[in-house]
Amino acid sequence: MTQDLRLTVAAEMERARARTALLTDAVDETDLVRQHSPIMSPLVWDLAHVGNQEELWLVRDVGGREPVRRDIDELYDAFKHPRRDRPALPLLGPEEARAYVGQVRDKALDVLDHVRLDDRPLLNGGFAFGMIVQHEQQHDETMLATHQLRTGAPVLDAPAPPPARVPVDGEVLVPGGPFTMGTDTEPWALDNERPAHTVDVPAFLIDAAPVTNARYAEFIAAGGYDDPQWWSERGWAHRQEAGLTAPMHWRRDGDGWAYTRFGRTERVNPGEPVVHVCWFEAEAYAAWAGKRLPTEAEWEKAARHDPATGRSRRYPWGDEAPEPRHANLGQRHLAPAAVGAYPDGASPLGVHQLIGDVWEWTSSGFHGYPGFAVFPYAEYSQVFFGGDYKVLRGGSFGTDAAACRGTFRNWDHPIRRQIFSGFRCARDVV
Repeated sequence: MTQDLRLTVAAEMERARARTALLTDAVDETDLVRQHSPIMSPLVWDLAHVGNQEELWLVRDVGGREPVRRDIDELYDAFKHPRRDRPALPLLGPEEARAYVGQVRDKALDVLDHVRLDDRPLLNGGFAFGMIVQHEQQHDETMLATHQLRTGAPVLDAPAPPPARVPVDGEVLVPGGPFTMGTDTEPWALDNERPAHTVDVPAFLIDAAPVTNARYAEFIAAGGYDDPQWWSERGWAHRQEAGLTAPMHWRRDGDGWAYTRFGRTERVNPGEPVVHVCWFEAEAYAAWAGKRLPTEAEWEKAARHDPATGRSRRYPWGDEAPEPRHANLGQRHLAPAAVGAYPDGASPLGVHQLIGDVWEWTSSGFHGYPGFAVFPYAEYSQVFFGGDYKVLRGGSFGTDAAACRGTFRNWDHPIRRQIFSGFRCARDVV
């Protein structure tokens, strides 16, 4: 079993690194060191940062080895330098960064070959290695978002997502009652997903699919961006200050809309989930539609609760790991798939595309669950609790399966929309 776990860990580390290489090798050195947006790091910072985290945790902590580059720790500490300031730092250049992450990886794999994977809580089930895999995949998704913000000719390519296979519309009734939220058993679950606890959720209705571009265009056409009655006070102030008139990257195209995605401009696909909307936009749309955003508990109950058995699944479709037939994950495609493209990934109640395609905003702020315990460091989750953050669930087409499950929690400021964010609506049963 231990050897199987080592092989699994090594394969996941290699898969993450291959994606990092794809995202950084796709552009020239000028693009690697350029800051494409003040809210994003230069790609070369992300590259060296994933190596530095791997060195800190796997080489130094788990392996007890001598530092590779202690002198750069401060440069790649995300808490010491806001993203807007990182281009001015004396960062490793592209070739030096590549050499550094390669050297760290060689040492980390040697540690993996020799360390006991049941020696202490940090290593149980290969957790420390899984944490680093997830960290790298999360930065890969961040780098993918940076690619979306860069200008110039396209440099990324992938096949188009599958078309709709079944019609999906309307709402699904989720019966009231208790369910198990969070997890005690997922070996690579992060501290904010723990512990498992019972939450009693009243019956509610939730959209069977994420809100589509077509539906969102109706909100725009109805004057949704011009009418403050649909917006919260903070939301309307932000809409005015930021000049929001449509999702990010949309522009008028005759009588419709076009969307620029990774350097290619095409007509907006009406059947795809809307993406690149902030929380305030999602909140306003929901109010216009006579609904609301689901709470985080409602979202997870819709995604995990099996009414036939009363247990919570790992994923809407069951406990098996995601396959291409279940969900649009892992940058296999460079866009959300049309609603109805993944019937095999639906929940027992018939809620579709809860995993993959677009991160889904919920109405909930980010906090720890009852009984939360920091593990292994407070800066991953705890320092963000109670701040100006809203929880997103479900992952996007740019989220890897290693960093996505029914319990996984993402969070961001309500003004953010450079992320691959969409939403679905819910409402009370009346």
